[in-house]
Amino acid sequence: MAKTARRRQSPPIKLARWKWSGKGPQDRPLSGEMIGRSKTEVAAELTKQNIVIHRINKKGNLGGNGRINPNDVMVFARQMATMIRAGIPLLQALQVVAESLKKPAMVALVQHMMSDVSSGASFSDALRRHPKHFDRLFVNLVDAGEQSGALDQMLDRIATYKEKVESLKARVKKALWYPCAVMTIGIAVTMLLLIKVVPEFENMFQSFGAELPALTQMTVSLSEFAQRYWLIALGTVIAAVLLLKISMQRSPNIAYRMHALLLRLPVIGDIMHKSAIARFSRTLATTFASGVPLVEGLDTAAGATGNKVYERAVVQTRQDVATGQQLHFAMRMTNRFPPLAIQMVSIGEEAGSLDAMLNRVADYYEEEVDNKVDALTSLMEPIIIVVLGVLVGGVVVSMYLPIFDLGAAL
Repeated sequence: MAKTARRRQSPPIKLARWKWSGKGPQDRPLSGEMIGRSKTEVAAELTKQNIVIHRINKKGNLGGNGRINPNDVMVFARQMATMIRAGIPLLQALQVVAESLKKPAMVALVQHMMSDVSSGASFSDALRRHPKHFDRLFVNLVDAGEQSGALDQMLDRIATYKEKVESLKARVKKALWYPCAVMTIGIAVTMLLLIKVVPEFENMFQSFGAELPALTQMTVSLSEFAQRYWLIALGTVIAAVLLLKISMQRSPNIAYRMHALLLRLPVIGDIMHKSAIARFSRTLATTFASGVPLVEGLDTAAGATGNKVYERAVVQTRQDVATGQQLHFAMRMTNRFPPLAIQMVSIGEEAGSLDAMLNRVADYYEEEVDNKVDALTSLMEPIIIVVLGVLVGGVVVSMYLPIFDLGAAL
C-alpha cells in the first residue's frame, strides 16, 4: 500500500523562465522568453522551430504552487475539448495546451498530468490525483467520456457548466459585496473625520468660550470615544470575523447555522435560495445527461449547492432516492425545494427528459437571481446615498453649527 501511494504521487516539477536569442529562417535575429524545466528542454523546443540558438539564460524560477482559479480550469477544459475534437492525441493535446498557458501554476499542473499520462495513467486518473483543482464532477464526466468515446463532448459540457456556475457565483457575490463595500467605505470616512478632523475643530471651539450646540457636543463626544477606542474596536471586528471563519471551517453545525441565517435575510436570503436551487439543478442535469447514475449525481450535486442547508437537503434526497423513491417525491420530503422546481422535475421524470427539465429549472432560477440582484442594486443605491449623507453630512454640519451661531451673534 505504501509503495502504491508513493507511486501515485507525482514528483514536483520546478519551472523556470528562460530568456533566449538566436536566428530564425533567412538569418533573421529572434529573441524571446520561454517557460521550461531545464535549458536542454528549452533548447530542444527551439530547435524544433528551426531556430539557431545563440544564447539561453535563466531569468528566474517560477513557483508551481500559485493560485489556480475556476476560470483557469474552465479554459483548460475548453482548450482540451477543442484539441480532442480536432483528432489530436491526448498527450500531444496536453503538450499544446501547456505551451499556450501563461500562468506558471497551471503550466506545472498540466506538466504533472502529462507525466502521469505518459506513464500509462488514463486522463481521468491523472485528473483524480489533483482533487484541489478538479472536483468529482469533472473527473466523473471525463471518465464517462473516455469509456463512451465522447471525451470532447464531455469536456465541452464541463466547460459550459463551469461558465454558467461561475457566472452565477459572480452575480451572487455582487449582491453580497456591493452594499458591504460601500458601507465600509462610508464608515471608514466617518471614522477618519472623527479621529483627524473633529479634534481640530474642537480646539478652535474651546477658544470661543461658548456653549456648543447639542449636535456638535455629541459629535465631539463621539470623536473622543473614537480616538480612545478605534484601535480596540478594529481589532475586535477583525478577530470576530477570523474567529467566525475558523469556527465555520471546523464546525459543521456553526456553518449550517450561519448558512441558515443567510437564507433568512431579506432580499439577500431569496437570492441565496434561488442560487442554491439553480446550482443544484445545473449540476444534476449535467451529470444525468452524461450518463452518471442519479444517486451518484445527487452526491455530486450536494457539494455544488454552495449552501450547507441545501447540501443537507440534497443528501437526504439522495438517501430517499437510493431506497427507491422518485426524485420529485424525495425533493418534496425535504421541505426545501419550491413547488415549481418539484413540479418540473416530476414532469421530466414522467416524460423521460429529466436532464432537459433540470436545465430549464436552472435557467429559470438563474434569471431570477439576475433580476433580484438588479433589483437589490437599484434599491441599495438610494439607501446607501442617504446613509452616507447622514454619516458624513451629519459630522460636517455639526462642526459648522458653532461657526454659524458665532456669525449670527456678530
